[in-house]
Amino acid sequence: MGLHKQYLKVGQSAKNRLFGIKPMRKTPASSEGSSPIQMLISEQGKFNHGRLVVIVFGLFTLAMGIILSSIPWLDYFILKNLRLMNGSISYHYWQRPGVIRLTKVYIFNVTNADAFLNNGEKPRLAEIGPFVYREDMEKVNIKFHENGTVTFQHNKILQFVPELSVDRNARVVVPNIPLLTLSTQANSLPRLVRMTLSIMLRAMGLQPFVNVTAEEFIFGYDDTLVSLAHKFFPKHRRPMSKMGLLLGRNGTLNEVSTIFTGHTSMEEFGLLNRLNGLDHLPYWKGSPCNDILASEGSFFPPRKYTHSDIVHVYDKDVCRILPLKFRGMTSKDGIEAGLYTTTEDVFDLPDSQPDNKCYCGENDEMCPAKGLQSIAPCQFGAPAYLSFPHFYNADPALLDAVEGLKPEEEKHRTYFLIQPSLGVPVEGQVRVQFNLKVERSPNIHSVSKFPDIVFPIIWIQEGVAELTPVIRRWLYLATTVAEIAAPILSYSCIAVGILILVGVFVKAYKNIVFTKETLERGKETLRRGSSFIVNGQHRLLIIRDSYTLLNNVNTDPDPDPDGNQDDGV
Repeated sequence: MGLHKQYLKVGQSAKNRLFGIKPMRKTPASSEGSSPIQMLISEQGKFNHGRLVVIVFGLFTLAMGIILSSIPWLDYFILKNLRLMNGSISYHYWQRPGVIRLTKVYIFNVTNADAFLNNGEKPRLAEIGPFVYREDMEKVNIKFHENGTVTFQHNKILQFVPELSVDRNARVVVPNIPLLTLSTQANSLPRLVRMTLSIMLRAMGLQPFVNVTAEEFIFGYDDTLVSLAHKFFPKHRRPMSKMGLLLGRNGTLNEVSTIFTGHTSMEEFGLLNRLNGLDHLPYWKGSPCNDILASEGSFFPPRKYTHSDIVHVYDKDVCRILPLKFRGMTSKDGIEAGLYTTTEDVFDLPDSQPDNKCYCGENDEMCPAKGLQSIAPCQFGAPAYLSFPHFYNADPALLDAVEGLKPEEEKHRTYFLIQPSLGVPVEGQVRVQFNLKVERSPNIHSVSKFPDIVFPIIWIQEGVAELTPVIRRWLYLATTVAEIAAPILSYSCIAVGILILVGVFVKAYKNIVFTKETLERGKETLRRGSSFIVNGQHRLLIIRDSYTLLNNVNTDPDPDPDGNQDDGV
């Protein structure tokens, strides 16, 4: 390659000599001894402020692009607004969600109460509902702590939504829960006490079934036994003054919750730290049954940081935390979300799920069939049991004992759709059924014909189906748009910075090469080249004529082959 360059140099020198061109002089005096930086920021020996500004801007843009592509700046911005603190975006969403949270109640109406009691028929149940209530909720009495937690209470107001409901004044026939609870618990009492109790109940005219309106059954009706218990029971076992399944849901709840704000670790973001000042559930003895490290439903630890397939949610009504398992990715309104459903063994017997043994009590007296969970400790000792609606995923014997139930996965499962980067639920429904486990009490006349059975009472669906437009827009920008826009912004800055700097270099090069002196020298070269072409053509014609004469001489006849020369004779 070096030899080739030497040949080119020699050839160029020869051509200059041939054409009569003087060797090119060095660069103008204005650029002699100038550094590359001076040549970049000057033009014809003068300092160019505009070019300096463009160079600085190009370097800044390039540096910003490199920095943005090297650090997780977007995560920092999102986490700053995701952690709970005064003024953050998530705080406003959490403190007063504004989402439409609906509670749907379905009541099992007994259509053959007499035949069930007197003829031994299975109870025939007709599902009546939904009775829909909109839950307006906000957090009150909020107090932040230095250990990265916040304490608050829920204030809930349930408002009936008639356009989504059936007639709430419709009458239903349902089990007399206070009476059947008393008779079941009385089986452990001495015979004399049971007989006395039977006489008193018979005198009160109480029956095993009651006929009430749906509104009364949900939010309270007067009941003699409940009124007596409210007056004379100790405070920790004292029920409400009326019999109503959702009676205690309106107003500010007594329960005081403390959750992690995310400042200590995103792996604990949104999880309960204390419940009424306790770090465990008081209803159960031993872990994991009394664990409270679960979400209260507003936020979950983002899967992006935990890399876990299991999350837990706490619901006061179910008296425990429920494990939810990751099933796969899906999308909701263009927002990527993970689908979580309850684990298959959540209500399994201890034989197949040892973690459930602590729900059975000290002597396994509360260990029911597969698919049931005792919630007696948080229901004033009543023999209440939890299951999925219509005994979904439960022991078939429970379903066989009644008529009118038809479990379906899509209608009766509990699920959440949780955004994996933020831990925000974009949709979720908790569906549970409340059952009464009745034990036959032959010594109590009022209920002597009521057999042993797990009787379905109601099932409830609570959750959010749609986010508000503001929250949905924020989630979409923070996830879908940001994940695309962030790399585009970073690499665009790099590209723009490079283009600006290249443009400046090209401009500076042109100013150095194409000066006034070099342009004049070029014109002079062109004039000399034109003269040479004219003279060169003349020389070529002479050479051509000489070449023709020589060629004619060489074409004369050869000498005599015998070697004799012509003497002219």
